[in-house]
Amino acid sequence: MSAATAKSTKKRSAASQAGPKSKKPHVEKDKVSETKTKKRSRPVTSAIKDESAESSEDEFPEDAEEQEEVEDAEDAMDVTDSAKNPNAARESHKAQKVLLEQRKAAKPHSALLTEAKRAWTLARQKNLSKEERTKHIHALMEIIRGKVKDIVFKHDASRIVQTVVKYGGQKERNEIAEELKGKYRELAQSKYSKFLITKLIRFCPTYRAQILREFQGHVLRMLLHREASGVLADAFELYTNAYERSLLLRDFYGKEASLFTVTAGSDEEKERSKKGLRGLMEGLEGDRRKRVLAALKDNLVAIFNNPDKGAVAHAIVHRATWEYLSSLNDLEEAEAEKLRREIFESCQEVVAEMVHTKDGSRVVREFIAWGTAKDRKQIVKAIKPHVERMCKDDEAQLVLFSALDIIDDTKLTAKSLVSDIVASAPSLYTSPQGRRSLFYLVAPRTRRHFTPAQIATLAETDPIRAKTSKKDDALRASEILKAASDGLLQWIADNGAEISRDTGGSLVVLEIMLEADGDKSAATDTLLKAISSPYPSTDHANPHPISLPHVSRLYKTLLQGGHFSHSTRAVEKSSRWSARDFASRFVQLVGRDVTVAMAKGEGAFVVAALCEQLAEHEGLEERKTVKGWFGEKTRKEIQDVGGKGVNVLLESLKKL
Repeated sequence: MSAATAKSTKKRSAASQAGPKSKKPHVEKDKVSETKTKKRSRPVTSAIKDESAESSEDEFPEDAEEQEEVEDAEDAMDVTDSAKNPNAARESHKAQKVLLEQRKAAKPHSALLTEAKRAWTLARQKNLSKEERTKHIHALMEIIRGKVKDIVFKHDASRIVQTVVKYGGQKERNEIAEELKGKYRELAQSKYSKFLITKLIRFCPTYRAQILREFQGHVLRMLLHREASGVLADAFELYTNAYERSLLLRDFYGKEASLFTVTAGSDEEKERSKKGLRGLMEGLEGDRRKRVLAALKDNLVAIFNNPDKGAVAHAIVHRATWEYLSSLNDLEEAEAEKLRREIFESCQEVVAEMVHTKDGSRVVREFIAWGTAKDRKQIVKAIKPHVERMCKDDEAQLVLFSALDIIDDTKLTAKSLVSDIVASAPSLYTSPQGRRSLFYLVAPRTRRHFTPAQIATLAETDPIRAKTSKKDDALRASEILKAASDGLLQWIADNGAEISRDTGGSLVVLEIMLEADGDKSAATDTLLKAISSPYPSTDHANPHPISLPHVSRLYKTLLQGGHFSHSTRAVEKSSRWSARDFASRFVQLVGRDVTVAMAKGEGAFVVAALCEQLAEHEGLEERKTVKGWFGEKTRKEIQDVGGKGVNVLLESLKKL
């Protein structure tokens, strides 16, 4: 074949010859994934991912039941003669098939399920257009309409109904919810249909209160139930509003509470219910208040005494516990202290199961604030194995911060908490939550890294700390800082170049260098050696550190001696950092060639900060050295290059 012929065979056919391009069919997006699926917060103690009640209707193999029946049929057949008769296996299979058909036909609703499965197989396909899926869902709904309650407890039929709820419209969803009235609690306790009831709670807001009312009177038993526990947890944490949550919480308050509360009353009563226990107690006095509190305490203790059931980790239990602790503030101090101690003793072994939710975190922080030295030691012991996971959790890390703020025994916190946080630094600096845990060791409650809401939350226990802790707050903070500093500085000395290249990591490096207490010479050398390589980098995949904006800001801030304050329009110098020594070491390690090259490139602001720092110290030898690097010719070259920061740099050079 000639070269020309070979070349021609590789050509694509013209558009007119190939015909018009086929349009891709419009595929309907899964309604469940259109909005980001909510997930329940995970306990820091869980080694593996919790099973979510938002399981797919494809959870179980389609032919699971048939497989079981085939196995049963095989057991029922006598195939001992298969070795003697070569046709025995064939005859055996025929007999098995007949037996299987007989068994399936004998089951209730067998014809209905067979027809429904055919429609379901079409409706559940993923690559369907909206119109096609709607047609199949309507066909499926026609088959099961009026019979949902009869078939829903079978595992395969439950998945069929789930598909209708998942992909159907609100009309179909409400229709199914209406048919299942009176069976909601039973559904929640079923191994298979629990997924369906969770979907109904999520997708049928008009029926949500009715579903929850069917749970009333059984909530505590359901929390300790293997299947129903997850349904209640998801409903409370993910899908309910304040009033609907109050319906679930009401069982904790005891039977007497139900006598003087109305679940579906006026708007005024609903508003009062939204306040939870405090709203319930508004109209009660004396013994009635005590009886409600006693019932709440007994119910909580029953949950805490069954940690193996998993209910201790649920947000609904944490909310009830927080309401109980909050209500104790209205009692006399001695009585409140007694009741607080009793509830702590019942849950002290499981506090680590509670730190991952907002209310659970508040409960544990309250225990730390009010606790004795022995109580605090017990809490630290319980959370120590989970420190790294807690550092990465928004709510759990607040417990760690409060422990550092409140516990007077800094030797205990340094050994059990601080050392573990520092050891976990390589895995923490890459996430916002992890970075906050590192920041809190060196710069607690700084507005640069903590929001006003987070600071206010941490400050909630300050009045209690003033009563229960003896050590001066500043002294405690300095001891924590000292315990953390050596390990953090060594980490920077070993890995500072790599850490600083990460956007968030550069912030961590900066705070440690500015605020840590100790010898920073090794860490300083590591950071300066990282930028002493030739500038600019010849490897585009691995640019020079100064070419990265966040790294450039790091060095500029270190040379300035602290952060620039936009309110005062001045640099806030750090008392634990010597910008003078850093500038001197910069000149020694980075050298003339790289410094001048940076000045002509993206490092103009860094070199300007270097000059400003050296200009403040007249006796420095390095000041004269840098001045010699930037003669008239060099300055002219910088001016000709132009670029960001050139004018600032030239002004700084004049001060040398």
